[in-house]
Amino acid sequence: MLDQLMPSAWHHVEQYANNPIEADHSQLKQRLRPMRGLRTDKTAQVIIAGHAFMMNLRRGHYELAVDTPPALRVAAAFAELAHAI
Repeated sequence: MLDQLMPSAWHHVEQYANNPIEADHSQLKQRLRPMRGLRTDKTAQVIIAGHAFMMNLRRGHYELAVDTPPALRVAAAFAELAHAI
């Protein structure tokens, strides 16, 4: 009856009935929720400190892998750190 009165209001959902992604977004939302960004100041501080460490390491500001070329400096520094630990 509704489709006779207002044909543009009729919404066909049968085409997505067998598609699990279109039928149920809850699993997708559950997986994406932790990736929505920095929720607290603590997590932002950790990410910023880690990024600053990597940039300083790449630029050669530490005495780790100073004698290696800049393209290989991060890998060499982590190898030195792993050997030291």
